[in-house]
Amino acid sequence: MDNIQQEINYRRIEKAIYFILQRVRERPSLEEIAEHVHLSPFHFQRLFTAWAGTSPKKFMQYLQVSYAKQLLKDKQKTLFDTHLDLGISSTSRLHHLFVEIEGMTPAEYKQGGQNLTIAYYFYDTPFGTCLIGSTDKGICWISFANDKEQAIAALKKSFPKATYIEGQQQIHQDALAIFSQSEDLPQLKLHLRGTPFQLKVWEALLRIPKGQLRTYGQLAQDIAHPKASRAVGTAIGSNPIAFVIPCHRVIQSSGTFGGYMWNPVRKAAMIGWEQAQTNIQDETI
Repeated sequence: MDNIQQEINYRRIEKAIYFILQRVRERPSLEEIAEHVHLSPFHFQRLFTAWAGTSPKKFMQYLQVSYAKQLLKDKQKTLFDTHLDLGISSTSRLHHLFVEIEGMTPAEYKQGGQNLTIAYYFYDTPFGTCLIGSTDKGICWISFANDKEQAIAALKKSFPKATYIEGQQQIHQDALAIFSQSEDLPQLKLHLRGTPFQLKVWEALLRIPKGQLRTYGQLAQDIAHPKASRAVGTAIGSNPIAFVIPCHRVIQSSGTFGGYMWNPVRKAAMIGWEQAQTNIQDETI
């Protein structure tokens, strides 16, 4: 698909999801949603189903607070128990089986990336354009970009003393595999700038299986810091690796999705999209 058209299509999907979120209790009809994004019901249904793998009507269910609360209620096991339950299930493969984190050295952390060379490039994903940056040790940055100049500026602000080169890398392609439906994902190394506590939280995020959700309190318990919900939330908000480190899978205890540094509507899109993919997989087992 043409890159520009793919971006246009996602913007339509995002606009539709925002419309659904604003009226989720009213359950807007297919015709109402299609009219909002200036498409015929037929073309919108086809576009949405091709993107989500399910109908807009089914997708609305995944965005309801009651559905999210049920997921939280059903998934009260610890992450360790979940790993034991799902360890041999190819259809429920956990992130942490193929992602390895390497923290930056104290010098790299304190010196703003001095002596690091970061290769970066923009790529298309099901959730819009993303910027991926990598060092010779692994992926150090993934962010979604509505404005490419601002996205590059944010990367350079995080590593102000690094050397930058623009260009595609094989490791970038390996990271993009997370957006595919394949269970045969390549091993991926992340090279992260973070405090020991942040790294611990990010590692815990990697252990949340696709199609599951956690609250901030549950994640705090999972890392043996039950009283640190606020600190956990701050660490989640500092996550430099969008989607691969799935901070979008952490929601409020009320069942509402909450904020997201790359746009709360995109977070809802991710949660609904993953629910759709997971349910499709469950139905085919």
